[in-house]
Amino acid sequence: MPLQIVRDDITVMEVDAIVNAANESLLGGGGVDGCIHRAAGPALLAECKTLGGCKTGSAKITGAGKLPCKYVIHAVGPCWMGGSHRERELLISCYRTSLELAREHKCESVAFPLISSGIYGYPKDQALKIAIDTISEFLFEHEMTVYIVIFDRKAYEISEKLFSDIASYIDDHYVEEHTDNRAERARRFQAFEESQPIWESVESSSFEKGFAADFAPLAVSPKPKAGGLKQKVFGIKQKSLDDAIRQMDESFSEMLLRKIDESGMTDAECYKKANIDRKLFSKIRSDRLYKPSKTTVIAFAIALELSLAETEDMLKKAGFALSHSNKFDIIIEYFIEQGNYNVFEINEALFAFDQSLLGA
Repeated sequence: MPLQIVRDDITVMEVDAIVNAANESLLGGGGVDGCIHRAAGPALLAECKTLGGCKTGSAKITGAGKLPCKYVIHAVGPCWMGGSHRERELLISCYRTSLELAREHKCESVAFPLISSGIYGYPKDQALKIAIDTISEFLFEHEMTVYIVIFDRKAYEISEKLFSDIASYIDDHYVEEHTDNRAERARRFQAFEESQPIWESVESSSFEKGFAADFAPLAVSPKPKAGGLKQKVFGIKQKSLDDAIRQMDESFSEMLLRKIDESGMTDAECYKKANIDRKLFSKIRSDRLYKPSKTTVIAFAIALELSLAETEDMLKKAGFALSHSNKFDIIIEYFIEQGNYNVFEINEALFAFDQSLLGA
């Protein structure tokens, strides 16, 4: 997916460029800055000394020393001073400048920390929203894979109200699955099957006795012989497998392309809004029987702003369903019912609840 939130150490990310949350001197410091300089080795500091520092809200690019990436983009975020000193504007500028530098250097993948959210004190939920909004706006215009790298849970927060609203919604709708183990369920199913010999029960049931006269001209068939799937049952010839396949319902791919046409969106607008990679969309478009993942289906349903019923219909085309025994499904249902179809905001919430993210 073009924008991903991951929990990892940014110094080990195998991307074209990583972004360093630097200070104006660019000569190293604490937090992410210190970790990157230690991992990169002295060559990074030597190159940074030639840059003459960097202003807050801007960024500069260097080589990566011993790091597994090609470049390090040093972005200087603002210190939080209550929000009335252009902090938001400067933080947005950090992300935009960094992304433009990455594009100019032909980077296809970039990893960001949550800039200014550490010792600079920017409220984490606000810092996250700015990062998501600024990066997603850039990705609507450009092809690139971008990661927001969270080192640990303490470094990640969504708004308290959103978190509590979703938690309450989950509490109201979550249904625990039965605790029977698989072997027990199989045993009970087998016992039921053995107690219901389907052909004998049909032949001796009140169904036959009550309706035999009506169907006398058709003649009730006995238990079918081996290979008799195409034999007449109650006088009606069953469809062959080929017949059934030829009469298949609209596939997921066909429904998706139809819905895109009906929405008035271009293909690119839809897959970008869904946080889907262009190459994956090309596969879906070219293969009528493409089998998507559940997260991919829902990502497109969100991009197309489908109702809950339409979303469930699209899921059925791919062999999936929503369930109240699945927290991921309940969170998706919550956002659809709220009319919030921003895939990136949904992913913020899914990450906060340790669920799979939308897109591919």
